[in-house]
Amino acid sequence: MRFAFVVVMAVMLAGCGADKPAQQMASPGGPPAVPVSVIAAVREVLAVEVRAVGTVEPFRTVQVKSQVAGDLVGVRFIEGGLIRQGDLLFQIDPRPYQDALRQAEAAVAKDQAQLLQAQANLGRDQAQLKTAGADASRYEELFKQGITARSQYDQVRTTFDAQGESVHADQAAIESARASVESDRAAVERARLDLSYCEIHSPITGRAGNVLVHAGNFVKSNGDTTLVVINQIEPIFVSFGVPEQHLGEIRARSASARLPVEAYLKDDPGKTVRGSLAVIDNAVDPATGTIRLKAVFDNGDRMLWPGQFVDAVLRLDAQEATVVPAEAVQAGQQGQFVYVVKKDQTVEPRLVAAGRTVGGKVVLEKGVAPGETVVTDGQLRLYPGARIQAVPAGKIDSREL
Repeated sequence: MRFAFVVVMAVMLAGCGADKPAQQMASPGGPPAVPVSVIAAVREVLAVEVRAVGTVEPFRTVQVKSQVAGDLVGVRFIEGGLIRQGDLLFQIDPRPYQDALRQAEAAVAKDQAQLLQAQANLGRDQAQLKTAGADASRYEELFKQGITARSQYDQVRTTFDAQGESVHADQAAIESARASVESDRAAVERARLDLSYCEIHSPITGRAGNVLVHAGNFVKSNGDTTLVVINQIEPIFVSFGVPEQHLGEIRARSASARLPVEAYLKDDPGKTVRGSLAVIDNAVDPATGTIRLKAVFDNGDRMLWPGQFVDAVLRLDAQEATVVPAEAVQAGQQGQFVYVVKKDQTVEPRLVAAGRTVGGKVVLEKGVAPGETVVTDGQLRLYPGARIQAVPAGKIDSREL
């Protein structure tokens, strides 16, 4: 029994002696270094931007309607196709309007003939009036000399007066005939205009929508029936709202230069379209506290389409600031902070005033100077004074404590 106890004690002492060197190897350096990713804060020139969700709107929209009534006999364009200004779109049966034009032209010819007749009557009656005037003057002298009777003089005088009234009637007939000619000429112009409306041409260059009324249907004049909708998409608008707090700066800067606007497609964020601010609405929406803006884009490649949603970025200015990656900034009980790496490869938490985020980078208004190194990954293992070991980004599993 005593021998067994001695053997056991010897084994235990041997084991204790084996553990002691291992503890001494770990203790001289303290806790092991924490693997983290780091990066230096830098000074960059960043654009002052306002971001919002925008809606693409056509530059102009035209609802094509008929100005005359009739049977629609032809559709001369392709649905959804590109249409040039002046292209023929629809044809309405012109025959009733051709008949109306011929009738109006015939009425003009008739009134012109009546005008010529009235002018001829005036010439004849004026000649007769001149003769009757001479007779009246001669008989008046004869009556004064007692050569002719009073009755003869009165008869000649009556003939002269009657002839004067005929001249007045002829002049009135001429004026009436001229008025009729002008009225019928206006009717001719109206008939020609109505006939021209039988061919409906595009007032703008744009993209046609679906045909809403097909050939064979009867269309009304100036009715509520829209034949087709045409959207002008070159150029094109993007409408978006920004908080009213930016209105003063937007107005001030847009007064001296056109502010650049970029649009990012929702289905392909990598594609960017560049334009400029074109319209500032005349009132702030009291319900949302936003002001509506419109940016115009050339859209020569037709990347923007009416009704499409895009991310609009309005650039106001550029400023120089200290920036770090957004993942470097942590939330603490006393506010936002970052872990700053000191020269001895230990870290200290430092409170910062974080500003806006631009492209994955946070503007630090105070707390960190350019050139100082901050931790971007692995913060969960850190504490004040912890020693770190810099490793490449993406090589750390922050969930392992």
